[in-house]
Amino acid sequence: MLELRPNCEMCDCDLPANSTQARICSYECTFCADCVDTVLRDVCPNCGGGFVPRPVRPATAHRHGTGLRHHPAGTKRRNLKWTTADITAFVAKRRHLPPTER
Repeated sequence: MLELRPNCEMCDCDLPANSTQARICSYECTFCADCVDTVLRDVCPNCGGGFVPRPVRPATAHRHGTGLRHHPAGTKRRNLKWTTADITAFVAKRRHLPPTER
């Protein structure tokens, strides 16, 4: 089950469980759509993969044991350990390749 991390690892904006602006890579690295589109250019600075919209977990339990009440979103905020220069260089080397070829 997805952790639903609470913030963008780049700009630290809030990304609540119902946010349609959250983007994740296959490792669940979490960024806002603006950072993915304008800074990262669809290249995860941690793993080099691409991003997809993070699904929204229903607030209501439509089936027993589901929903945010039973499986709340994560609360641990994460931030990148890379410098802006590191990220820029990393992205520049990979952005021309589609995620399936990285």
